[in-house]
Amino acid sequence: MTHLDGYLLDNRRTEAGRRFDAFTELFDPFTFRHLERLGVGPGWRCWEVGAGGTSVVNRLARTVGPTGHVLATDIDLTWAASTARPPVELLQHDVAADPPPGQGFDLVHARLVLVHVPEREQALASMVKSLRPGGRLLIEDADPALQPLACPDESGPAQQLANRLRTGFRSLLAERGADLAYGRTLPRLLRSSGLVQVEADGYFPLASAACTALETATIGQVRDRLVAAGLASDEEIDRHLANVAQGDMDLATAPLISAWGRKP
Repeated sequence: MTHLDGYLLDNRRTEAGRRFDAFTELFDPFTFRHLERLGVGPGWRCWEVGAGGTSVVNRLARTVGPTGHVLATDIDLTWAASTARPPVELLQHDVAADPPPGQGFDLVHARLVLVHVPEREQALASMVKSLRPGGRLLIEDADPALQPLACPDESGPAQQLANRLRTGFRSLLAERGADLAYGRTLPRLLRSSGLVQVEADGYFPLASAACTALETATIGQVRDRLVAAGLASDEEIDRHLANVAQGDMDLATAPLISAWGRKP
């Protein structure tokens, strides 16, 4: 990732671990299905971009085995350093500003990274450059503008408050350079980067314990920013968290768009 000082969801905050756990439960089965489809196997050289959580890199390490290699990079390795397992190699690296950390990768993967990177065009070019001929790129990113609500079924005051806080959260993301409509552009961007056999699909979690956990951790992590920006009061945030804790809100995440292609 890039721009540590401006990044809204700092890996060093205690809520980051809860967010990564929620992402693992929500998105790992979806991600693993794509990796299997791409044929990742023993001996592959893989670069995982944005290794805040490490469930994916640890899975990749098991898949590629002792003859393969998994490099996990981030500008903040606080969480990864405590959860990555050998033989994963960790490297502090800014995907948008630094040269690629190697060449000839069989797979480059990033999940929920580029949407937060203002210099996402340079970052994508770096990832494509690092692939070997025939190598695969898998980018998975959110599209909050495609489905912007915390509660698509706005059935009462609790849901209305949740949606207002989600709007505030999206405003904070946009102020820091996030592209809230990025996910839908991925197929076009991969083709324009010279990749072939480009395909994409989407996943839209709704009403699960992991959605609830993610909402609680996210609001806890950004509550000070929401209050400081005048987007919510402490009382409103406390009321929302109490509503969420009751467990009967049908909370949603932004759609996750996955796009993949092969370097000729």
